[in-house]
Amino acid sequence: MRKISIGILGATGTVGQMFVQMLDGHPWFEVTELAASDRSAGKSYGELMRSRWSAGAEIPEYARDMVVKECHPGLDCSIVFSALDSDVAGGIEEEFANHGYAVSTNARNHRMDADVPISIPEINPEHLGLIERQRTRRGSKGFIITNGNCSTISFCMGLKPLYDAFGVEKAVVTTLQALSGAGYPGVPSLDIVGNVIPFINGEEEKMQSEPLKIFGRLSGGAIRNAGFAISATCTRVGVVNGHTESVSVKLSRKADPDEVIEAWEDFNPLAGLGLPSSPRRPITYTRESDRPQPRKDASAGNGMTTVIGRLRECSILDYKFVLLGHNLVRGAAGSAILNAEMLVKQGYIDGQSIGK
Repeated sequence: MRKISIGILGATGTVGQMFVQMLDGHPWFEVTELAASDRSAGKSYGELMRSRWSAGAEIPEYARDMVVKECHPGLDCSIVFSALDSDVAGGIEEEFANHGYAVSTNARNHRMDADVPISIPEINPEHLGLIERQRTRRGSKGFIITNGNCSTISFCMGLKPLYDAFGVEKAVVTTLQALSGAGYPGVPSLDIVGNVIPFINGEEEKMQSEPLKIFGRLSGGAIRNAGFAISATCTRVGVVNGHTESVSVKLSRKADPDEVIEAWEDFNPLAGLGLPSSPRRPITYTRESDRPQPRKDASAGNGMTTVIGRLRECSILDYKFVLLGHNLVRGAAGSAILNAEMLVKQGYIDGQSIGK
């Protein structure tokens, strides 16, 4: 298989760096273009990132001498991964899609567009059918596919096996979100040290709306949202990586604890597809009473596995549990890469350069 050419928009930011790191040596994809703001264009990536690199021990060798370009169509690649800030992402991503590029984005701007899927391959691969509706509207082969919000992705991964096996009527979630989710330089130290910040702008609204689209049913070229109720509280805590979430659920039919755990442990819908970024187990359940913990569990499955623990009965709803996901990997770059792998698997990208 000839490797598919990749461009990264917003390559100098926190998520952009994670794309650069995770795509090093990818068996299907080869990064051929790095792009960022106008003030970064024309400089080598290594020069720009000398004092800013935070995604690993060293900048991958392939990226060091690459000249960073502006975020405009004309990049020599088939797929662009967007790590752009939402302040600028919307219009730039539209421009690339209209010029024939496949855009896999981490930004929120297009998540609720009627013909743009919020894709989680383990949950709603059929939603990729919206791509044909986009292509018709644009009059080109280009399209946009989005990640969910970083906390939404892990939340939905925890709910999906329960939704399929028992039905979900209500869910209450409180997040304890890592500092890296705020980007760089993030939250001032005097605001977060010895403190919890009980507000993250826009997060609660996203967690209450995005899952309903993700779990929705695709019919007649449109998604009919799921009908269960969600209440979310989102907080920022002094953890570097890994969003922890405390979840309570009301199920549509009764289930005993062993059945709930079995639903999580048996969940592996991508097994056998051979997607390079798909973990061996997308969900693991830990029976240790003090787990999951970000320091110990955020990197499970190379950061792509959702770790769940502390299942117990809820005196108000049915069950409550704690889950954990790596916000920069499964919650950001890793999900966009997995989405692109699914696009290849389903034939939406054939390896030819479509963005020209």
